[in-house]
Amino acid sequence: HDSQIEISEDGTCEMTTRNFNTKPPPNYVAGLGRGATGFTTRSDIGPARMQPGAEAGSMGAPSAPQKPQDLSETKFDQFSGYEERLFGDTPYEEDDKAADEVWDQVDAQLDKRRKARREAREQEELAKFRASRPKLQHQFADLKRELETVSYAEWEALPEPGAHIKGAQAAKRHERFTKAPDTLLAGAKRQLETETMVAPGEGGPSGASTDAPLADLKSLGLARNSVLSVKLDLAGDSVSGQTVVDPKGYLTDLASVKVSSEAEIGDIKKARLLLDSVRQTNPSHAPAWIASARLEEVAGKMSKAIGLMKEACRACPGSEDVWLEAARLHGTGNAKLILAEAVRAVPTSVKVWLHAASLEEDERLRRLVLRKALEVLPNSVKLWQAAIDLESPEDAKLMLARAVECVPHSVDMWLAHARLENYDAARKVLNRALTAVPTEPLIWIAAIKLEEANGHGEQCDALVVRAMKWLAQHEAEPERELWIEEAHAAERAGAPLTCHAIVKAALPIGVEPEDRRRIWLDDAETFVNRGAFECARATFATCLAAFPTKRSVWERAAAHERAHGSREALEALLRRAVEYCPRAEGLWLMAAAERRKAGDLPGARAVLTDAFRANGTSELVWLAGVQLEFEVGEHERARTLLARARERAGTEQVWLRSVRLEQALADVAAAHALATGGLQVHARSAELHAAKAAIELGRGEVEAGRATY
Repeated sequence: HDSQIEISEDGTCEMTTRNFNTKPPPNYVAGLGRGATGFTTRSDIGPARMQPGAEAGSMGAPSAPQKPQDLSETKFDQFSGYEERLFGDTPYEEDDKAADEVWDQVDAQLDKRRKARREAREQEELAKFRASRPKLQHQFADLKRELETVSYAEWEALPEPGAHIKGAQAAKRHERFTKAPDTLLAGAKRQLETETMVAPGEGGPSGASTDAPLADLKSLGLARNSVLSVKLDLAGDSVSGQTVVDPKGYLTDLASVKVSSEAEIGDIKKARLLLDSVRQTNPSHAPAWIASARLEEVAGKMSKAIGLMKEACRACPGSEDVWLEAARLHGTGNAKLILAEAVRAVPTSVKVWLHAASLEEDERLRRLVLRKALEVLPNSVKLWQAAIDLESPEDAKLMLARAVECVPHSVDMWLAHARLENYDAARKVLNRALTAVPTEPLIWIAAIKLEEANGHGEQCDALVVRAMKWLAQHEAEPERELWIEEAHAAERAGAPLTCHAIVKAALPIGVEPEDRRRIWLDDAETFVNRGAFECARATFATCLAAFPTKRSVWERAAAHERAHGSREALEALLRRAVEYCPRAEGLWLMAAAERRKAGDLPGARAVLTDAFRANGTSELVWLAGVQLEFEVGEHERARTLLARARERAGTEQVWLRSVRLEQALADVAAAHALATGGLQVHARSAELHAAKAAIELGRGEVEAGRATY
């Protein structure tokens, strides 16, 4: 306990005693006035054991105390219950969520069932409310409908608002005067005036500008009418006192007039200010001058655009783009004068020289301009190409001889020079080209085409191999795809031997040995899809050379020749195929069928004879020979072939085909004998039993036929 003397308001002193065992006031910290700080004890934190339901992430920090629920009578309502949830402190689990979803579905279903009655009740209540308290517009709806019958005279007879006012009030109403402000009088004065403004530096020769607006709107309207009448007079022609106007031409003229909106005008003004700032900051910046001129051109101010380009030519005399833009804006007549100044200002600009030559309509003058340009720029490939295109073949040959000396790095010049020369001279030109540009494969391809065109096609393969070695030595060997594209180009140019040589040398590049057949067949299919049939033929030839015993490759090559080649090439291919694949029955039959289709019956028989020797036990080959003899009417030869086939092959189909042949020749006894003999070899053959039974029934031997069945 502690005692303290307190002085009351009336001046008396009282002794008070304080008990420090009582509860301290909130937020009280002992010794805070002396600089002490608060501290936390275990009693403030609570028990160290984690409360049930606490999260794992809050292990190290004390959990905030939950506010206890107030379930007193003051928080209870008879209709809605307690304000707080009774089970708000319990965890919300998955079964609670599922139950809530079920109850929501129940509520939605009940609401759907009561929806019609609820809407009808709401409509009825709304109708009663509007009947008791109608809106103002509903009250006068009938009167508004009656206005349909009011005539114009009755409407004009209605008095104006305030017309019922009479006496002094009416007089005062019409005699109110207000002093006009000075600004109104000044504005009325300006409307009757006409101002003419002349902007210095713009307009025609006298400096007058058409951009200054007229302040008098009445005069502006009269001027517009005058201009429209003049245009109509120009658009029409007088025929016997009548004026005829071309409507299409007039509408075209109107369509060419650009009407700018306020947004576009605002954008143009902003762009003009920005470009003006750029030009003032850096007057030698050519793109800023060009952009400014084009902006004025879009805005319809050609005179200002031309003036800007004149200033640009003075500010940026070394920019070829500025001179070209100025020439474009001035038109053809003045463009020649401007480009004449341009070639003096920038004599090394190829674009300026080419544009100046294009403006000349006379071919002789154009040739003179380009030759003058070549005197200044002898190393320009574009100038040489433009000049050579205008020359005759003989003059072009002379110019190309000079061009390859001035621009030895230009492959196109070398190739063009070689095309104009004869065989010996072209070879010398290409050899010089290889010395000048040793890393260019097009020179080698041109040399290979030259040899093929002059009847030396056997050298194509060797030249391709030399080309690849040469390019590999100079570290400029092209990729496989580039060689294939060049082969396709050679095919389009009509050089099939060059195409074959390139494909043969390029296909193995970058392909593993185990993947060659698959990739090469895919390449052949790609060539066929692209229409490069000669490249596909070369691909098949290369694949057959690497895989001569693969029957599938021969069959695909034969199919390609049948679809896109000649009959002679197909027959030659099939002859080679049966040599490498004598056991391939399909190739023999294909070769015989092609001979038969061509009408070469002895050739087809010869092919089948060779097939019999190579495939003596092949059922398909024997039956194909029998079918061939039967079709041409050689029945005895067919019987002989079937007899040999029964001896060497003896299959079920061979016996059955023998029976069918005898039936077709109406030799029933022989057919029955063959059927009986076949059943001795193939006792389980259903077709032979059926054929024998049919023969017996045909001869009236019902019991024998029934026994056979």
